[in-house]
Amino acid sequence: MARILFAAAAATLAFATPALAGDRTFTHEGVTYVYTVTPKGDARVLEGKASTGGKFRLVVRNGWVDGYASNNRVSFRAPKSENAVVAQR
Repeated sequence: MARILFAAAAATLAFATPALAGDRTFTHEGVTYVYTVTPKGDARVLEGKASTGGKFRLVVRNGWVDGYASNNRVSFRAPKSENAVVAQR
């Protein structure tokens, strides 16, 4: 379960970047995660699975992540994006 929760947290980093067509992937500790990011109103929906079989569905909205990872309810503050654009003069 810890690996899926890591996937959930890591995948939320995608919320700050525009959604691209197709699957996204990353590997952590030998487990490969494949997911999609879909904009839905003011939120982004991340759905995917791990190579070990666990699935996740996360909704990122208003600085929070809510959803399910391996049939476990998760809710946590979204990580701050390093790609955020800050207003400049």
